[in-house]
Amino acid sequence: MNTINAENSLFLIIDVQEKLVNMLKDENVKRNAVILAKTAHILNIPAIITEQYPNGLGSTIEEIKEVQKNTKYIEKTHFSAIKENGIAEDIKSANRKQIILFGIETHICVLQTAFDLIKNGYEVFIVQDASGSRTQENKDAALKRLIHTGCQIVTTEMVIFELLEYSKNPHFKEIQNLIK
Repeated sequence: MNTINAENSLFLIIDVQEKLVNMLKDENVKRNAVILAKTAHILNIPAIITEQYPNGLGSTIEEIKEVQKNTKYIEKTHFSAIKENGIAEDIKSANRKQIILFGIETHICVLQTAFDLIKNGYEVFIVQDASGSRTQENKDAALKRLIHTGCQIVTTEMVIFELLEYSKNPHFKEIQNLIK
């Protein structure tokens, strides 16, 4: 088991879109997704953002779009982002083996994307408190399956502090302020 590190990581943000966020009961999913998007930006870690059928579900929430202006947004119809044209190539060309994965819905798009990433040899970290489903039962079942597939289940703070490595990191205070 490896520690997450900034030089080998890529953030894959799955479908944190207006209508999907609004149907979640857990408000922390949105908050943590935004914190992670800001962390990726501050630490200059590449990110890819997907949007499942944005005509019907709306676009990525503004709080993420504000900080991820130069990030590639990819519209998708496949539940697994890896099956959408170009995403697998974008991930491969980033030359990073650790994928920090989170979004909506845990039991559908996050789960199927994680399965395909594992099949392709990536180390996958599912940020459970930045991922959501309409029901807790679906989310819990997905997390159990993901563990058995070889994904590592982490929290927003675990990701942040593993990426920072130590309190003398020049971005420590700025990122620490995100979680206060």
